[in-house]
Amino acid sequence: MSVEAFSSVLSRNGLVLTRDVTNLLQVNVGRLCNQACRHCHLEAGPGCTEIMSLETMREVAAFAGRGRFQAVDITGGAPEMNPHLEDFIGELSGIVPRILLRSNLTALDVRGMKSLAALLERLRVVIVASFPSFSESQTDSLRGRGVFGKSIAALKMLNEVGYGQPGSGLELHLVSNPAGAFLPPPQSQAGRELRRKLQASYGIVFNEFFCFANMPLGRFKSWLETSGNFEGYVQKLASGFNPLTVGGLMCRTLVSVSWDGILHDCDFHLASGVPMGGRKAVRAGEMEDAPAPGSPIAVADYCYACTAGVGFT
Repeated sequence: MSVEAFSSVLSRNGLVLTRDVTNLLQVNVGRLCNQACRHCHLEAGPGCTEIMSLETMREVAAFAGRGRFQAVDITGGAPEMNPHLEDFIGELSGIVPRILLRSNLTALDVRGMKSLAALLERLRVVIVASFPSFSESQTDSLRGRGVFGKSIAALKMLNEVGYGQPGSGLELHLVSNPAGAFLPPPQSQAGRELRRKLQASYGIVFNEFFCFANMPLGRFKSWLETSGNFEGYVQKLASGFNPLTVGGLMCRTLVSVSWDGILHDCDFHLASGVPMGGRKAVRAGEMEDAPAPGSPIAVADYCYACTAGVGFT
């Protein structure tokens, strides 16, 4: 069963997806990762060669200054696998007031937890950590043997230096995605349960919890197709379309830049090779300022994953 085109659903609901003030710059520093997760929309993994060069990082940092962005969100792959990460964070720290680093937790160990954590602590970098499940068997089946234990060790280390601790000002947020072809549970309920379990079992604390639907792209799309779940999953996403989510979508205030310096409306369009606005590809170095309010945002049918239920905001 085919679903109605996302663009048609927007039109039928009297909605147009355009930019508001773009104040967040998301930077994907490469597909190289120490894991090869089943739900990864980028198909990141240990064998990937796409990685942002130091030259491109400087180009992006200059764009961050020209665009007067309020925050830079560094993602991957595993950002820790990029050998220039520390230099990039150091340069950004003098340009933008807020830096976020997305981590799968185990990649911190690859680079040496304590040295990198010290830099993040000193520059007050916000850590947004992926933590799939409190179940050890479920986490390891999704991400590889031993991932759960390494993730717990990393969270404990981050807590020890102050991350997630009340009053420290060092933010530690956890993010989870469903393990299969279904929508995420209510975020507040899942967050309370995870907070209780981590505190009781390991003494781990954190700030906020976010739970997002998986994007039917990349490795997750391949799994959906081979398991016979693709059509059913896409139908679930489309059936869950919530028009109230559109105004708060991240793509309205975010622009994403890939490891080669090309701008996109979001990391999902980046994964699909769709340039910003669905138009000609533009590099960060070619932009004089952040995208203007009212600029068009490209849409695709996988955008249903960002508007199902409470949405991806």
